[in-house]
Amino acid sequence: MIFSVVKNKKNLIVFFTVLIFSGCAVYAGLNYDQIYGKSAPRDRITPAYSTVAEHYLTEVKPIIENRCVVCHACYDAPCQLKMSSSEGIDRGANKEKVYEGTRLLASNLTRMFIDAQSTEQWRELGFNPVLNERDQTAEANTQAGVMARMLQLKQAHPLPEQKILNQDEWDFSLDRDQQCPTIEEMTKYEQDYPNWGMPYGLPQLADGENKILMSWLEAGSPMASVPPAPESTMNKIKTWEAFLNGDSLKQQLTSRYIFEHLFVSHLYFEDEEETVFFNLVRSRSATVTPVDLIATRRPFDEPNVERVYYRFVQVRETIVDKTHMPYALNKAKMARFKALFLEPSYAVTELPSYDPVSSSNPMVSFTQLPVEARYKFMLDNAQNTIMGFIKGPVCRGQLALNVINDRFWVFFVDPDMANLPSVNAFYERQAHNLRLPAEKESNTVPITNWLHYSKQQGDFLRAKNDFMKTTFKNGEHLTPQVIWDGNGINQNASLTVFRHFDSATVTKGLIGEQPKTAWVLDYSLLERIHYLLVAGFDVYGNFGHQLVTRMYMDFLRMEGESNFLSLLPEAIRHQELADWYQGANTDLKLFIQGDINEFDQPSGITYLTDTPKKELLDKLKTHLALVQPTRYELSEAALGNQAIAALTTIGRMQGEHVSLFPELSYIMVTPNDTNKPPQLFTLVRNSAHKNISSLFNEESNRLFTRDNVTIVRGVLGSYPGAFWSVKEAELPALTEKVLAVKSEESYKALLDQFGIRRTNPEFWPFSDTLNQTYQANYPIESGLLDYNRVENR
Repeated sequence: MIFSVVKNKKNLIVFFTVLIFSGCAVYAGLNYDQIYGKSAPRDRITPAYSTVAEHYLTEVKPIIENRCVVCHACYDAPCQLKMSSSEGIDRGANKEKVYEGTRLLASNLTRMFIDAQSTEQWRELGFNPVLNERDQTAEANTQAGVMARMLQLKQAHPLPEQKILNQDEWDFSLDRDQQCPTIEEMTKYEQDYPNWGMPYGLPQLADGENKILMSWLEAGSPMASVPPAPESTMNKIKTWEAFLNGDSLKQQLTSRYIFEHLFVSHLYFEDEEETVFFNLVRSRSATVTPVDLIATRRPFDEPNVERVYYRFVQVRETIVDKTHMPYALNKAKMARFKALFLEPSYAVTELPSYDPVSSSNPMVSFTQLPVEARYKFMLDNAQNTIMGFIKGPVCRGQLALNVINDRFWVFFVDPDMANLPSVNAFYERQAHNLRLPAEKESNTVPITNWLHYSKQQGDFLRAKNDFMKTTFKNGEHLTPQVIWDGNGINQNASLTVFRHFDSATVTKGLIGEQPKTAWVLDYSLLERIHYLLVAGFDVYGNFGHQLVTRMYMDFLRMEGESNFLSLLPEAIRHQELADWYQGANTDLKLFIQGDINEFDQPSGITYLTDTPKKELLDKLKTHLALVQPTRYELSEAALGNQAIAALTTIGRMQGEHVSLFPELSYIMVTPNDTNKPPQLFTLVRNSAHKNISSLFNEESNRLFTRDNVTIVRGVLGSYPGAFWSVKEAELPALTEKVLAVKSEESYKALLDQFGIRRTNPEFWPFSDTLNQTYQANYPIESGLLDYNRVENR
């Protein structure tokens, strides 16, 4: 009893001491040091097959993934706290934002597993622990750790009983101020923001889940890294590394090209029972020795070694949808690479420089590789190639994505057209006009460089138009036959790109009704998009670098659009372009009417209607009919005809009221047949614009009356804005409610009946079913969804 009194008295002293000094981080730090000892990183990674590791992997990690990683992954993780790996949790948080569009100088790199290899190194780079790094006692682990305190704060202050959280108290905007408290600042944080425990703005963890996490934290947060890949997978890696690290100059150049296009992909072996994902990296060390990672800002930066080796490194982070780009490897793929790059008869006489001016320009670096080989390599997995500029170096970014329309179709010039000596010679002559902003690295002065690149692009387009006039004289080849048909088997032959304000999705096939615009990409355009927005883009770069990159993409988009327009009757081209660029500024109009659309050869298509664009898109869809996927077709859902009809009706919405819906709404339908699993659908809002040439005031270019939606079967996108839950029998009622949405109040009424708001007590069970169903339907492609954009309405 005496001991208990003394202990309680000690706790009271500790409490009042912390309270007194909470306003000053220095004193608070000293106080924590005095009570719990000095802070120092701890070794928390346990042996892979120990009982402790098994407990973490089977009991603790699933909770962290499904309750924490859904907001804390990638560069847009609040406070840079990436909880998608044990190493990321141990790394902790940082008050600096990665997405900072106004910085004058490029910031320091903080890429997980690349820019530091230990927790000590991350501390030197300014990361603060969220786990206790002082004395490893139960009391210290729960009182001197930010994560534990955040969980306790939430349990003590659950969400208020409100359908919609108070807008003055809660901020869910993506550019919101982030507190990112250190443990020394936690007491003040708890006083100022008592309702801001974790998960932020979402229901608290269930008692059982919270108990598991708190017990784990009390025990010192022992963790395990990902289990090693099976021996059969490692044997395949040896084969692939041997292939990629061949000694011939032809092989070395080929491997460099492959690496610079796949460095953001998640590679896997599709003939393995267990799917394990890998990254392809540059290493100082050769095969069969430990990887010695070469960490550079860009994949083509100077490695400062005599010989680069290309190695496989296992992905150690939880797979999240917003960064996941699976790329299958197998014997057929290796044979394809050899057939494209190694077997043809040509010579590589020397390896290209890593000088920024040449290495950032693939038309210079890889001029010794056949254009046909390069183009077919990208086309084979065109979805992956285009997806790279959306999921690769960035997770989000309005400034980067307001350069594209909300939904458009993408076609490709037949690669056999690239197998002409005249095409190779043309690209070689134009290499100086195809230089890209990455040559300036990550600190760029926007205006002067913009003028420089604008002139280059104009010169290139004039030369290209002259070249095309000769190649397509009198409309020769300007028919659907000029468009790649995927050889009748490859579904990458056509793509649909959906923009969701500051994120986007790329799907195979021509999804939805005919769009406003379309692109036709040839080799040079596809290659430049990759080196502009993936290989050459630096999310840590300064404002100038990001701005010039975005402005340059204007050129590439218009070039792709112009290629599409060249298939239309000559008299229609300017008319269509004028509709796409209503209200464009004078300089842009001059550019469009001059350099970019001087091509005046007639189309080789005989048009029979007064709606040639519709007729052309119909012809192209017929041309590609054999390679159109059915994945997103509503008719493929395991629901009755009445249910499909109701969903189809929702998909016909258009008009100003459509803007009331979020970018992405996920719909979970419980079938009448209870033996069938839940059916998932995505309602995509497509926002119309007068033009997309404005950098900052996008709202002024909106055409709300032309807004429409696309509804698809399955999950599309990574960032849901709203969740609906409905029984199959209720779909007619849901449809009636959706069609009645004409105001904010009527939208709220829809959610009152069918929505799963962020305040709903059933939010987490719904979330679990959603992610589990997505994973079951698409085990390779799926990843955890991100909840940073779930609306508070």
